[in-house]
Amino acid sequence: MNGTQNGTTENGDGPTWLPADSSFATKAIHSGYKPKDHTFAPVVPAISLSTTFEQDAPSQHRGFDYTRSGNPTRQILEATLASLDNAKYGSVFSSGLAATTNVIAMLNSGDHVICMDDVYGGTGRLFRQMAKTANIVTDFVDLTDVEKFKKALNEKTRLVWIETPTNPTLKVVDIATIASLTHAFSQNIMVAVDNTFLTSFFQRPLEFGADIVVYSLTKFVNGHSDVLMGAVVTSREDIHERLAFLQKSIGAVPSPFDCYLVLRSLRTLHVRMPLHMKNAFSVAKFLSSHPRVSKVLHPGLPSHPQHQLALKQSSGHSGLIGFYIKPGSGCPTKFLQNLKVFSLAESLGGYESLAELPFSMTHASVPAELRAQLGITETLVRLSIGLESMEDLVKDLDQALNAC
Repeated sequence: MNGTQNGTTENGDGPTWLPADSSFATKAIHSGYKPKDHTFAPVVPAISLSTTFEQDAPSQHRGFDYTRSGNPTRQILEATLASLDNAKYGSVFSSGLAATTNVIAMLNSGDHVICMDDVYGGTGRLFRQMAKTANIVTDFVDLTDVEKFKKALNEKTRLVWIETPTNPTLKVVDIATIASLTHAFSQNIMVAVDNTFLTSFFQRPLEFGADIVVYSLTKFVNGHSDVLMGAVVTSREDIHERLAFLQKSIGAVPSPFDCYLVLRSLRTLHVRMPLHMKNAFSVAKFLSSHPRVSKVLHPGLPSHPQHQLALKQSSGHSGLIGFYIKPGSGCPTKFLQNLKVFSLAESLGGYESLAELPFSMTHASVPAELRAQLGITETLVRLSIGLESMEDLVKDLDQALNAC
Protein backbone atom coordinates (compact mmCIF):
# COMPACT_ATOMS: atom_id res chain seq x y z
CA MET A 1 0.00 0.00 0.00
CA ASN A 2 1.06 3.58 -0.38
CA GLY A 3 1.43 6.05 2.44
CA THR A 4 -2.24 7.06 2.49
CA GLN A 5 -3.37 3.43 2.87
CA ASN A 6 -6.12 3.98 0.30
CA GLY A 7 -5.72 0.57 -1.27
CA THR A 8 -3.62 1.54 -4.30
CA THR A 9 -0.58 -0.57 -5.05
CA GLU A 10 2.89 0.80 -4.32
CA ASN A 11 3.61 1.71 -7.92
CA GLY A 12 0.26 3.47 -8.25
CA ASP A 13 -1.18 1.19 -10.96
CA GLY A 14 -3.90 -0.37 -8.83
CA PRO A 15 -7.49 0.77 -8.26
CA THR A 16 -8.42 3.33 -5.61
CA TRP A 17 -10.49 1.74 -2.87
CA LEU A 18 -12.19 3.20 0.20
CA PRO A 19 -9.73 4.70 2.71
CA ALA A 20 -8.56 2.19 5.29
CA ASP A 21 -9.29 2.61 9.00
CA SER A 22 -6.29 4.66 10.17
CA SER A 23 -6.51 3.24 13.71
CA PHE A 24 -6.90 -0.42 12.67
CA ALA A 25 -3.30 -1.36 13.52
CA THR A 26 -3.51 0.13 17.00
CA LYS A 27 -6.80 -1.63 17.71
CA ALA A 28 -5.45 -4.91 16.36
CA ILE A 29 -2.46 -4.76 18.68
CA HIS A 30 -4.02 -3.34 21.86
CA SER A 31 -7.75 -4.14 21.90
CA GLY A 32 -9.20 -6.40 24.55
CA TYR A 33 -6.18 -6.47 26.86
CA LYS A 34 -4.26 -4.15 29.19
CA PRO A 35 -1.08 -5.65 30.70
CA LYS A 36 -1.27 -3.54 33.86
CA ASP A 37 -4.69 -5.00 34.67
CA HIS A 38 -2.85 -8.21 35.55
CA THR A 39 -0.56 -8.94 38.50
CA PHE A 40 2.70 -9.26 36.59
CA ALA A 41 1.66 -7.05 33.64
CA PRO A 42 2.64 -9.55 30.89
CA VAL A 43 2.61 -7.86 27.49
CA VAL A 44 1.34 -11.07 25.88
CA PRO A 45 -1.90 -12.39 27.42
CA ALA A 46 -1.58 -15.62 29.36
CA ILE A 47 -3.36 -18.75 28.14
CA SER A 48 -5.96 -19.85 30.66
CA LEU A 49 -6.29 -23.59 30.06
CA SER A 50 -8.44 -24.30 33.11
CA THR A 51 -11.83 -25.80 32.32
CA THR A 52 -13.29 -24.74 35.68
CA PHE A 53 -12.81 -21.91 38.17
CA GLU A 54 -12.94 -21.90 41.97
CA GLN A 55 -15.84 -19.92 43.38
CA ASP A 56 -15.92 -17.71 46.50
CA ALA A 57 -19.35 -19.06 47.43
CA PRO A 58 -22.06 -21.03 45.60
CA SER A 59 -22.80 -19.18 42.33
CA GLN A 60 -20.41 -16.39 43.33
CA HIS A 61 -17.47 -16.44 40.94
CA ARG A 62 -14.95 -13.90 39.67
CA GLY A 63 -16.24 -13.64 36.12
CA PHE A 64 -15.82 -17.25 35.01
CA ASP A 65 -17.20 -20.55 36.23
CA TYR A 66 -16.74 -23.05 33.37
CA THR A 67 -14.80 -22.63 30.14
CA ARG A 68 -17.70 -23.60 27.88
CA SER A 69 -19.54 -20.56 29.27
CA GLY A 70 -16.54 -18.25 29.13
CA ASN A 71 -12.77 -18.19 29.35
CA PRO A 72 -10.29 -15.32 29.97
CA THR A 73 -8.30 -15.99 26.79
CA ARG A 74 -11.43 -16.35 24.69
CA GLN A 75 -12.85 -13.15 26.15
CA ILE A 76 -9.82 -11.15 24.98
CA LEU A 77 -10.14 -12.56 21.46
CA GLU A 78 -13.87 -11.84 21.30
CA ALA A 79 -13.35 -8.24 22.47
CA THR A 80 -10.58 -7.70 19.91
CA LEU A 81 -12.69 -9.06 17.04
CA ALA A 82 -15.57 -6.79 18.00
CA SER A 83 -13.29 -3.77 18.15
CA LEU A 84 -11.89 -4.37 14.66
CA ASP A 85 -15.41 -4.43 13.18
CA ASN A 86 -16.40 -1.36 15.23
CA ALA A 87 -18.96 -3.64 16.87
CA LYS A 88 -20.09 -4.08 20.48
CA TYR A 89 -19.99 -7.87 20.79
CA GLY A 90 -17.98 -10.81 19.50
CA SER A 91 -18.49 -14.56 19.89
CA VAL A 92 -16.13 -17.28 18.73
CA PHE A 93 -16.92 -20.86 17.78
CA SER A 94 -15.06 -24.06 16.97
CA SER A 95 -15.24 -23.48 13.18
CA GLY A 96 -16.74 -21.18 10.60
CA LEU A 97 -19.58 -23.65 10.02
CA ALA A 98 -20.14 -23.84 13.78
CA ALA A 99 -20.59 -20.06 13.75
CA THR A 100 -23.07 -20.41 10.87
CA THR A 101 -24.90 -23.19 12.72
CA ASN A 102 -25.34 -20.97 15.78
CA VAL A 103 -26.81 -18.20 13.62
CA ILE A 104 -29.25 -20.69 12.06
CA ALA A 105 -30.11 -21.95 15.56
CA MET A 106 -31.68 -18.54 16.27
CA LEU A 107 -34.40 -19.40 13.74
CA ASN A 108 -37.58 -21.39 14.28
CA SER A 109 -39.23 -24.20 12.35
CA GLY A 110 -41.10 -22.74 9.39
CA ASP A 111 -38.81 -19.75 8.98
CA HIS A 112 -37.53 -18.74 5.56
CA VAL A 113 -33.96 -17.85 4.57
CA ILE A 114 -32.67 -16.02 1.51
CA CYS A 115 -29.07 -16.97 0.77
CA MET A 116 -26.73 -15.70 -1.92
CA ASP A 117 -26.62 -18.35 -4.63
CA ASP A 118 -22.83 -18.41 -4.91
CA VAL A 119 -21.52 -19.29 -1.45
CA TYR A 120 -19.01 -21.63 0.13
CA GLY A 121 -20.07 -25.21 -0.59
CA GLY A 122 -20.35 -26.10 3.10
CA THR A 123 -22.64 -23.14 3.75
CA GLY A 124 -25.00 -24.11 0.96
CA ARG A 125 -24.99 -27.75 2.05
CA LEU A 126 -25.89 -26.74 5.61
CA PHE A 127 -28.79 -24.51 4.52
CA ARG A 128 -30.15 -27.24 2.22
CA GLN A 129 -29.99 -29.74 5.10
CA MET A 130 -32.01 -27.41 7.34
CA ALA A 131 -35.04 -27.91 5.09
CA LYS A 132 -34.97 -31.63 5.87
CA THR A 133 -34.19 -31.55 9.58
CA ALA A 134 -35.64 -28.27 10.89
CA ASN A 135 -38.25 -27.17 8.34
CA ILE A 136 -36.20 -24.04 7.61
CA VAL A 137 -36.47 -23.42 3.88
CA THR A 138 -33.76 -21.54 2.00
CA ASP A 139 -34.06 -19.86 -1.37
CA PHE A 140 -30.73 -19.39 -3.13
CA VAL A 141 -30.90 -16.07 -4.97
CA ASP A 142 -28.41 -13.99 -6.95
CA LEU A 143 -28.30 -11.00 -4.61
CA THR A 144 -26.53 -8.90 -7.23
CA ASP A 145 -29.97 -8.76 -8.87
CA VAL A 146 -32.06 -6.51 -6.60
CA GLU A 147 -35.36 -7.33 -8.34
CA LYS A 148 -34.86 -11.06 -7.81
CA PHE A 149 -34.11 -10.37 -4.14
CA LYS A 150 -37.25 -8.28 -3.62
CA LYS A 151 -39.38 -11.03 -5.17
CA ALA A 152 -37.84 -13.61 -2.81
CA LEU A 153 -38.79 -11.72 0.38
CA ASN A 154 -41.93 -12.96 2.13
CA GLU A 155 -43.67 -12.82 5.50
CA LYS A 156 -41.77 -15.89 6.74
CA THR A 157 -38.31 -14.56 5.88
CA ARG A 158 -36.18 -14.23 9.01
CA LEU A 159 -32.61 -14.32 7.71
CA VAL A 160 -30.81 -12.92 4.66
CA TRP A 161 -27.37 -14.47 4.19
CA ILE A 162 -24.90 -12.48 2.11
CA GLU A 163 -21.46 -13.67 1.12
CA THR A 164 -19.41 -10.95 -0.54
CA PRO A 165 -17.15 -11.36 -2.40
CA THR A 166 -18.64 -14.76 -3.13
CA ASN A 167 -16.94 -18.14 -3.17
CA PRO A 168 -15.68 -19.02 -5.71
CA THR A 169 -16.77 -16.61 -8.48
CA LEU A 170 -16.06 -13.43 -6.46
CA LYS A 171 -19.33 -11.64 -7.18
CA VAL A 172 -19.84 -8.51 -5.05
CA VAL A 173 -23.17 -7.88 -3.32
CA ASP A 174 -24.35 -4.36 -2.43
CA ILE A 175 -24.62 -4.74 1.35
CA ALA A 176 -26.21 -1.35 1.97
CA THR A 177 -28.94 -1.85 -0.63
CA ILE A 178 -29.83 -5.39 0.47
CA ALA A 179 -29.81 -4.40 4.16
CA SER A 180 -31.98 -1.33 3.52
CA LEU A 181 -34.54 -3.26 1.47
CA THR A 182 -34.63 -6.04 4.05
CA HIS A 183 -35.21 -3.81 7.05
CA ALA A 184 -37.79 -1.73 5.17
CA PHE A 185 -39.68 -4.95 4.44
CA SER A 186 -39.50 -6.17 8.04
CA GLN A 187 -37.55 -5.36 11.18
CA ASN A 188 -37.82 -9.05 12.10
CA ILE A 189 -35.32 -10.13 9.45
CA MET A 190 -31.63 -10.40 10.30
CA VAL A 191 -29.03 -9.56 7.66
CA ALA A 192 -25.84 -11.59 8.03
CA VAL A 193 -22.69 -11.09 5.96
CA ASP A 194 -19.95 -13.69 5.62
CA ASN A 195 -16.88 -11.46 5.57
CA THR A 196 -14.29 -14.25 5.53
CA PHE A 197 -12.63 -13.23 2.26
CA LEU A 198 -11.97 -9.58 3.13
CA THR A 199 -11.78 -9.51 6.96
CA SER A 200 -12.54 -6.36 8.95
CA PHE A 201 -9.35 -4.81 7.56
CA PHE A 202 -10.89 -4.42 4.09
CA GLN A 203 -14.64 -4.44 4.82
CA ARG A 204 -16.93 -3.75 7.80
CA PRO A 205 -20.48 -4.82 6.88
CA LEU A 206 -22.11 -3.45 10.05
CA GLU A 207 -21.33 0.04 8.78
CA PHE A 208 -23.46 -0.72 5.70
CA GLY A 209 -26.49 -1.85 7.69
CA ALA A 210 -25.85 -5.54 8.34
CA ASP A 211 -26.94 -6.98 11.70
CA ILE A 212 -24.37 -9.77 11.90
CA VAL A 213 -20.91 -10.44 10.48
CA VAL A 214 -19.71 -14.04 10.27
CA TYR A 215 -16.14 -15.26 9.83
CA SER A 216 -14.24 -18.42 9.25
CA LEU A 217 -11.26 -17.29 11.31
CA THR A 218 -9.46 -20.33 9.90
CA LYS A 219 -8.74 -18.29 6.79
CA PHE A 220 -7.18 -14.81 6.51
CA VAL A 221 -7.81 -13.71 10.11
CA ASN A 222 -5.64 -16.49 11.52
CA GLY A 223 -3.58 -16.65 8.34
CA HIS A 224 -1.28 -19.52 9.34
CA SER A 225 -3.35 -22.60 8.36
CA ASP A 226 -3.05 -24.05 11.85
CA VAL A 227 -6.33 -23.20 13.60
CA LEU A 228 -9.96 -24.09 12.88
CA MET A 229 -12.32 -21.41 14.26
CA GLY A 230 -15.27 -19.16 13.46
CA ALA A 231 -16.76 -15.94 14.82
CA VAL A 232 -19.88 -13.78 14.86
CA VAL A 233 -19.81 -10.06 15.63
CA THR A 234 -22.78 -7.75 16.12
CA SER A 235 -23.82 -4.52 17.79
CA ARG A 236 -27.34 -5.71 18.55
CA GLU A 237 -27.74 -6.69 22.19
CA ASP A 238 -30.68 -9.02 21.50
CA ILE A 239 -28.68 -11.00 18.96
CA HIS A 240 -25.65 -11.13 21.24
CA GLU A 241 -27.68 -12.42 24.18
CA ARG A 242 -29.25 -15.13 22.03
CA LEU A 243 -25.86 -16.16 20.64
CA ALA A 244 -24.33 -16.24 24.12
CA PHE A 245 -27.08 -18.66 25.19
CA LEU A 246 -26.54 -20.84 22.12
CA GLN A 247 -22.75 -20.71 22.47
CA LYS A 248 -23.09 -22.13 25.98
CA SER A 249 -25.94 -24.53 25.19
CA ILE A 250 -24.67 -26.01 21.92
CA GLY A 251 -21.10 -25.92 23.19
CA ALA A 252 -19.27 -25.52 19.88
CA VAL A 253 -16.54 -23.37 21.42
CA PRO A 254 -12.81 -23.24 20.59
CA SER A 255 -10.02 -24.18 22.97
CA PRO A 256 -8.17 -21.46 24.93
CA PHE A 257 -4.94 -22.37 23.14
CA ASP A 258 -6.54 -21.90 19.72
CA CYS A 259 -7.94 -18.56 20.91
CA TYR A 260 -4.42 -17.54 21.88
CA LEU A 261 -3.11 -18.47 18.43
CA VAL A 262 -5.79 -16.46 16.60
CA LEU A 263 -5.21 -13.51 18.93
CA ARG A 264 -1.52 -13.71 18.03
CA SER A 265 -2.44 -13.64 14.35
CA LEU A 266 -4.81 -10.69 14.70
CA ARG A 267 -1.92 -8.55 15.91
CA THR A 268 -0.37 -8.73 12.42
CA LEU A 269 -3.50 -8.76 10.26
CA HIS A 270 -2.89 -5.17 9.11
CA VAL A 271 0.60 -6.17 7.93
CA ARG A 272 -0.44 -9.34 6.09
CA MET A 273 -3.54 -8.20 4.24
CA PRO A 274 -1.91 -5.46 2.11
CA LEU A 275 0.71 -7.94 0.88
CA HIS A 276 -1.97 -10.52 0.06
CA MET A 277 -3.71 -7.80 -1.94
CA LYS A 278 -0.58 -6.59 -3.71
CA ASN A 279 0.51 -10.11 -4.72
CA ALA A 280 -2.99 -11.10 -5.83
CA PHE A 281 -3.49 -8.01 -7.98
CA SER A 282 -0.13 -8.56 -9.69
CA VAL A 283 -1.02 -12.20 -10.35
CA ALA A 284 -4.46 -11.18 -11.66
CA LYS A 285 -2.90 -8.78 -14.15
CA PHE A 286 -0.43 -11.43 -15.26
CA LEU A 287 -3.16 -14.02 -15.78
CA SER A 288 -5.31 -11.53 -17.69
CA SER A 289 -2.74 -11.42 -20.47
CA HIS A 290 -1.78 -15.10 -20.52
CA PRO A 291 -2.71 -16.95 -23.72
CA ARG A 292 -3.85 -20.05 -21.78
CA VAL A 293 -6.36 -18.05 -19.67
CA SER A 294 -9.81 -17.07 -20.94
CA LYS A 295 -11.08 -15.02 -17.98
CA VAL A 296 -9.87 -13.71 -14.61
CA LEU A 297 -12.12 -13.02 -11.61
CA HIS A 298 -10.86 -10.23 -9.33
CA PRO A 299 -12.98 -7.28 -8.03
CA GLY A 300 -10.03 -4.92 -8.48
CA LEU A 301 -9.98 -5.41 -12.25
CA PRO A 302 -12.11 -3.02 -14.36
CA SER A 303 -13.44 -6.11 -16.18
CA HIS A 304 -15.22 -7.29 -13.02
CA PRO A 305 -19.00 -6.64 -13.31
CA GLN A 306 -19.20 -5.13 -9.81
CA HIS A 307 -15.84 -3.35 -9.94
CA GLN A 308 -17.19 0.11 -9.04
CA LEU A 309 -19.32 -1.29 -6.21
CA ALA A 310 -16.28 -3.05 -4.77
CA LEU A 311 -14.33 0.22 -4.75
CA LYS A 312 -17.17 1.97 -2.88
CA GLN A 313 -17.80 -0.82 -0.37
CA SER A 314 -14.37 -2.04 0.64
CA SER A 315 -10.84 -0.81 1.28
CA GLY A 316 -9.21 -3.45 -0.88
CA HIS A 317 -9.30 -7.08 -1.91
CA SER A 318 -7.53 -10.03 -0.33
CA GLY A 319 -5.58 -12.87 -1.94
CA LEU A 320 -8.48 -14.63 -3.65
CA ILE A 321 -8.52 -14.98 -7.44
CA GLY A 322 -10.53 -17.14 -9.78
CA PHE A 323 -9.66 -17.81 -13.42
CA TYR A 324 -10.74 -20.02 -16.29
CA ILE A 325 -8.17 -22.06 -18.19
CA LYS A 326 -8.74 -22.49 -21.91
CA PRO A 327 -9.53 -26.11 -22.73
CA GLY A 328 -6.43 -28.11 -23.55
CA SER A 329 -4.74 -31.44 -23.13
CA GLY A 330 -5.22 -32.51 -19.52
CA CYS A 331 -6.09 -29.03 -18.21
CA PRO A 332 -6.72 -27.95 -15.53
CA THR A 333 -5.58 -31.12 -13.74
CA LYS A 334 -2.23 -31.03 -15.52
CA PHE A 335 -1.81 -27.36 -14.58
CA LEU A 336 -2.54 -28.05 -10.91
CA GLN A 337 -0.20 -31.03 -10.78
CA ASN A 338 2.66 -29.05 -12.34
CA LEU A 339 2.61 -26.26 -9.76
CA LYS A 340 5.72 -26.11 -7.59
CA VAL A 341 5.34 -23.07 -5.33
CA PHE A 342 1.55 -23.31 -5.04
CA SER A 343 0.14 -26.28 -3.13
CA LEU A 344 -2.85 -28.16 -4.48
CA ALA A 345 -5.07 -27.97 -1.41
CA GLU A 346 -8.43 -26.74 -0.14
CA SER A 347 -8.85 -23.75 2.19
CA LEU A 348 -7.42 -20.27 1.74
CA GLY A 349 -6.03 -17.24 3.53
CA GLY A 350 -2.76 -18.66 4.82
CA TYR A 351 0.71 -17.23 4.26
CA GLU A 352 1.27 -19.99 1.71
CA SER A 353 -0.26 -19.95 -1.78
CA LEU A 354 -2.86 -22.58 -2.61
CA ALA A 355 -4.65 -23.67 -5.78
CA GLU A 356 -7.76 -25.81 -6.10
CA LEU A 357 -10.55 -26.89 -8.44
CA PRO A 358 -13.91 -25.85 -6.89
CA PHE A 359 -15.88 -28.08 -9.28
CA SER A 360 -14.61 -31.29 -7.68
CA MET A 361 -13.20 -30.02 -4.37
CA THR A 362 -14.69 -27.21 -2.25
CA HIS A 363 -17.97 -27.01 -4.19
CA ALA A 364 -18.51 -30.66 -5.10
CA SER A 365 -21.61 -30.70 -2.85
CA VAL A 366 -23.29 -27.93 -4.88
CA PRO A 367 -26.01 -29.44 -7.11
CA ALA A 368 -24.71 -29.91 -10.66
CA GLU A 369 -27.39 -27.68 -12.18
CA LEU A 370 -26.53 -24.83 -9.81
CA ARG A 371 -22.79 -25.27 -10.43
CA ALA A 372 -23.39 -24.87 -14.15
CA GLN A 373 -25.59 -21.82 -13.57
CA LEU A 374 -22.95 -20.17 -11.37
CA GLY A 375 -20.10 -20.86 -13.75
CA ILE A 376 -18.35 -23.36 -11.47
CA THR A 377 -17.05 -25.41 -14.36
CA GLU A 378 -14.26 -27.93 -14.72
CA THR A 379 -12.00 -25.16 -16.04
CA LEU A 380 -12.42 -22.75 -13.10
CA VAL A 381 -9.40 -22.59 -10.79
CA ARG A 382 -9.40 -20.79 -7.44
CA LEU A 383 -6.14 -19.37 -6.16
CA SER A 384 -5.36 -18.20 -2.65
CA ILE A 385 -2.35 -15.93 -3.09
CA GLY A 386 0.02 -16.01 -0.15
CA LEU A 387 2.95 -13.93 1.02
CA GLU A 388 5.73 -15.41 -1.10
CA SER A 389 7.78 -13.44 -3.61
CA MET A 390 5.38 -12.21 -6.27
CA GLU A 391 7.94 -12.93 -8.99
CA ASP A 392 8.17 -16.57 -7.90
CA LEU A 393 4.39 -16.94 -7.89
CA VAL A 394 4.11 -15.57 -11.42
CA LYS A 395 6.91 -17.82 -12.70
CA ASP A 396 5.25 -20.87 -11.15
CA LEU A 397 1.88 -20.10 -12.70
CA ASP A 398 3.48 -19.41 -16.06
CA GLN A 399 5.40 -22.67 -16.23
CA ALA A 400 2.38 -24.70 -15.08
CA LEU A 401 0.09 -23.03 -17.64
CA ASN A 402 2.61 -23.55 -20.42
CA ALA A 403 2.74 -27.25 -19.55
CA CYS A 404 -0.94 -27.62 -20.53
